[in-house]
Amino acid sequence: MVRQLLACIVVLAAAAAAWVAFVPGASVTLANYGIVLPFGANNAAQAAPGGRPIGGRPGAGSRQTNVVTTAATMATINASLVAIGEGSAANSVTIASPAGGNLAEVLVRPGQSVAVGDVIARLESENEQIAYDRAKLAADDANATLTRTEGLANSKTVAATALTAAQLAAANADLELRNAQLALSRRTMTSPISGTVGLITVTPGNYVTAQTPITTVDDTSEILVNFWIPERYAPAITLDAPVSVSAIALPGQKFGGKVRAIDSRIDPASRTLQIQAEIPNTDGALRAGMSFTVAVSFPGEQYPAVNPLAILWSQDGSYVWKYSDGKAVRVPAEIVQRNSDGVLVRADLAAGDAIITEGILQLNDGADVTLLSGPDGISRAAAARP
Repeated sequence: MVRQLLACIVVLAAAAAAWVAFVPGASVTLANYGIVLPFGANNAAQAAPGGRPIGGRPGAGSRQTNVVTTAATMATINASLVAIGEGSAANSVTIASPAGGNLAEVLVRPGQSVAVGDVIARLESENEQIAYDRAKLAADDANATLTRTEGLANSKTVAATALTAAQLAAANADLELRNAQLALSRRTMTSPISGTVGLITVTPGNYVTAQTPITTVDDTSEILVNFWIPERYAPAITLDAPVSVSAIALPGQKFGGKVRAIDSRIDPASRTLQIQAEIPNTDGALRAGMSFTVAVSFPGEQYPAVNPLAILWSQDGSYVWKYSDGKAVRVPAEIVQRNSDGVLVRADLAAGDAIITEGILQLNDGADVTLLSGPDGISRAAAARP
C-alpha cells in the first residue's frame, strides 16, 4: 500500500515537472495563484501585457478578454407580398329581357364572340309590329295634312287656327310613332359590349318576364384580379405598380400586369386594403372567376442583421457588442424581426461591422479585448504566429 502511494506521488511529481518544463507560461500561471517555483523565479517576475505584474490572483487588475466576432449584414424586409385573388372580366353584362313575352329565337350560342350591337335574342313582336305600322301610317297622314294646311295658310285660304291644329296633330302622331318604335325595339336584345357569350339560361318558346336573364357577355381581353393586402403595405402600394400572377388552374405559368385601382379605405373588420390588378389576356388563357396567386414587389425596409448569439438584454432593452479598434463598444439594438439566419435590429450598425458573439458575458463598454477570430473566420492568434 505504501509502495503504491509513493509510486503515485513520484508519477504526479514527474508530470508536474514536465508541465512546468515544457508548457510555455506554466510558471506564470502558478505565480498567478501565489506558487513561486525556486527554479522559475524569472518567470514569476515577468509582467503581463500592458505592464501589469503577475503574482496576484485572477481578477487582480485589468486584463483583456478573448472574443470572437461575426460580420453584420444588411437584410431587406417587407419587400414583397403574396396574396390570393379572384379574377373577373374587364367588362361583363347580363343580357336580360326588357319586356315580357314569349321568346321567339336565340341567335347566339355559348362561347361565341359578339360585337357591340349584335342581336342576342328576340321576343315575339307581331302586336308591336302592327302597332308600329299603324302609328307610321297615322304619322305620315298627319304630316301630309300639315303640309297641305301650310300651303293653304300661305294663300290665306284657311284660318291660322286650322294650321295650329294640323301642327298639333302631326306632333302627336310623331310621338305615337316613336312610342310604337320603342316598344318594337324592346322585343330585340342586343349586346352592349364586345365579348364572349356565356351559357343560355332560357330556350325559345318560354315565356319570360321583364328583367329575366337570357345570357351573359364577358369581355376577357383583360382580366381584373381583386386581392387584399395588410394595411401596413397601404402606404407602399401605388397605381401602375407591376404585379405577377399565376393561376391555380395553370401551374407553372406566370402572367404580368399592373395595379389598376386601389380602394379608398381600409376594411375595419379585416384591416386589409382591396387592390385591383389588370392582367392582359390576349390569348384567352385566363377566364373570369379563376383564383390567382398575386405577387407584388415593394422597395422594402433595410435593417442590420446580426447573429442571434450576439443579442443581450438589460433593463434598458436589447443590445450587442461591437468590436472597434481593439475595444468592445455597446450598441443598443431594438429587435425588429427574427429570421432563421439572423436577427434584424434597429441599431447604429453598418454592413461588415464586427459583432462580438463569444466572450460577451465578460465585457464592459470600452473594455480592451483580444480578437481570436474575426468576421472572415481567420484566427488572429494563428495569424500572428510566425
